[in-house]
Amino acid sequence: MTANAHPFSLSGRVAAVTGGGSGIGLASAEALAAAGARVAIIDRSEVAAETLARIGDGALSVTADVSDEPSLEAAIARIVEACGGLDILVNSAGTAIRRPAVELALADWQKVVDVNMTGTFLACRIAARAMIASGRGGAIVNVSSIMGFSGGGLYPNISYQTTKGAIVNLTRALAVEWAGHGIRVNAVAPTYVRTPFIAPLTADPALVEKIEAMTPMRRLADPEEVASAILFLAGPGASMITGHTLPVDGGFLAQ
Repeated sequence: MTANAHPFSLSGRVAAVTGGGSGIGLASAEALAAAGARVAIIDRSEVAAETLARIGDGALSVTADVSDEPSLEAAIARIVEACGGLDILVNSAGTAIRRPAVELALADWQKVVDVNMTGTFLACRIAARAMIASGRGGAIVNVSSIMGFSGGGLYPNISYQTTKGAIVNLTRALAVEWAGHGIRVNAVAPTYVRTPFIAPLTADPALVEKIEAMTPMRRLADPEEVASAILFLAGPGASMITGHTLPVDGGFLAQ
């Protein structure tokens, strides 16, 4: 970070957000744009025009399946061409299939691995190639989970927990490998967040009460709170931070 750089300014930066059509991804896209970045959302479906307008001028919507390498390569190439480069990547795309391990079909296990773990790796690798080619370096922020550090939870969720744990060490390994290229790689580990992703849980008051009881701050997180942590890690204020996963968990992992 230069001496005069504002720690939260992303003016002139280009950011891509996978899974940016809703939830943490959309909140992150809005936060990055508010800090001055030009934002491109990568999602399986085209993002509505009114959503792009809310994010800000120059916002792009690019469709891709993060588990499909050619699809993701084409999406990021389009962003680089349209915006003149890529400085920030936020990996928010994810899925979960909540079943006990003894009942989880291999195909369901593989679906979660393909999206959460392989999709994150592919997006990191493709983005890093663009960042290295530009000579500008960049910042990558992955989205793990408190379940990446804990074997507990409301339900058995082995594939989700395994892949979110893998993201923690993927983040460390890539941070070490790419530090010499000026690329920082960090992650966040949110608690339960009020997004469509956990709508079946938040629809049940008894489950919400249980989550609150498990959390020292006695509440769920809002997506904007996770987005604020992502904004920090993506920006110049975190210029000496790489290889770390920041819990956004209301104290859950402190127990």
